[in-house]
Amino acid sequence: MNIGVIGYGGRLRTVVGDVLKQDPVCRVAAIVDIRNRTIQAEKHPKLGEDVHFYDTVEEMLAGEHLDGVMIGTRCSSHTEMALKVLPTGLPLFLEKPVATTMADWMRLKAGWETYPAPVVVSFPLRVTSIVKLVKEIVDSGKIGTVEHVQAVNNVPYGGVYFQHWYRDENETGGLFLQKATHDFDYINSILGMNPLSVCAMTSKQIYKGAKPAGLKCVDCEDQHTCPDSISKTGRPNWQYCCYAVDTGNEDSGSALIRYESGMHVSYSQNFFVRNGAGARGARFMGYKGTVEFDFITGIVNVYMHHTPNVETYQIPTDEGHFGGDEALAANFVDLMKGSKASVSTLEDGLRSALLCLKAKESALTGQFQAVEFKI
Repeated sequence: MNIGVIGYGGRLRTVVGDVLKQDPVCRVAAIVDIRNRTIQAEKHPKLGEDVHFYDTVEEMLAGEHLDGVMIGTRCSSHTEMALKVLPTGLPLFLEKPVATTMADWMRLKAGWETYPAPVVVSFPLRVTSIVKLVKEIVDSGKIGTVEHVQAVNNVPYGGVYFQHWYRDENETGGLFLQKATHDFDYINSILGMNPLSVCAMTSKQIYKGAKPAGLKCVDCEDQHTCPDSISKTGRPNWQYCCYAVDTGNEDSGSALIRYESGMHVSYSQNFFVRNGAGARGARFMGYKGTVEFDFITGIVNVYMHHTPNVETYQIPTDEGHFGGDEALAANFVDLMKGSKASVSTLEDGLRSALLCLKAKESALTGQFQAVEFKI
C-alpha cells in the first residue's frame, strides 16, 4: 500500500514508523515537505530508495497512485492540507489540532460534509489500554451514571511550548489546541456525550520577561544559571529564551464544560511543573463509585462509595502516547485496506477543536461559549 506524506516532521516520523510496522506491504511512496532536500540527504531508515519527492500536494496527488495520505505539517496548515486531500476520497491520517482558527474550523467542517472521506485524527489517548479500561468500567454501570469529572494535565516537559517553535501562537493556536484537545477528546469518548458550553481562564505567570525578542539560550548571559537553559535541561532543540518579550502561549489554563445531561467537567493544565509533579489523568464520579487513573503511573483505581471495596489495575504505559500511537497506526492500515472504520474520526477532531477554540474565546472574553454542533 502506497502512502503519501505531507510534512515529514518529527511527530509524523514516529507515526509513519508505527504504520510501517503494522504490515510489510505499507511503504512511503511520496513526500511533500519544505525540507525535501534535507530529508533526502538524511537517508532516513524508514524510507526506501524509491521515494518520490514533490514540491506541492497537487503534484503528488496527480503523479502517484496512493492508498492513503498522512498529514504532519505544522499546526496552522493542517486544515489547508486536509482540504486538498479530502476530494480524492483517500483514507487520511490527520495530525491534531485539525484547525487552529474558527475560520479554518468552518472551512474544514464544510469540506468534510462535501467530501466525507475516511479520516483518522491523531487522538491516541482515546485508544490507549488505560482509557479503554476506564470506558469499559463506566459503560458497565459499576460506578453509576457519571455525574462529575475532574481532569488534569500537569506537563513536566512544558518548556517546549516556550523554547521551541511551539512558542509561536500563530502556529499553535494556544495550548488548549495543543494539549487539551487530546484530553477533551478522551473525556468525550469515555462519556459518550456531547458538550454544550464551556467557560475558561488562562494565565501567563512564569514564562514572560524582558529579554530581547528572538534571543537564543546560547547567546544569553544567564545561560549557566537559568534552570531552563540548555545546559540545565539537556534539550538542545529548545533553543529560544523562554523569558523573552516574544514568548507566546499561556503557562496554565482551566476550563469548565457543561454536557447534555447537565453534568460538568473541570479541566486544568499547567506547563511549568517538573519531574514528579507531572500528572495526566482524571476522576469519573458517579453515585455508586469513582474511577480514577493517571497515564504517567499507569494506575487505575475504582473506589466504591457504599462499600470499602477498592479495585486497582496497573497498565503498561511505556509505548508512544501510552500505547495509543500503535493502536492508531493499526487502525489507519485497516482503513486503507477497507476492513475497518476509523476509531478517531474527523467529527471527533472537529468536536474537540471547537471545544478548544471556544475555551480560548471564553478566556479572552470572560463569557460562557456555546459548543454545540452536528455533522
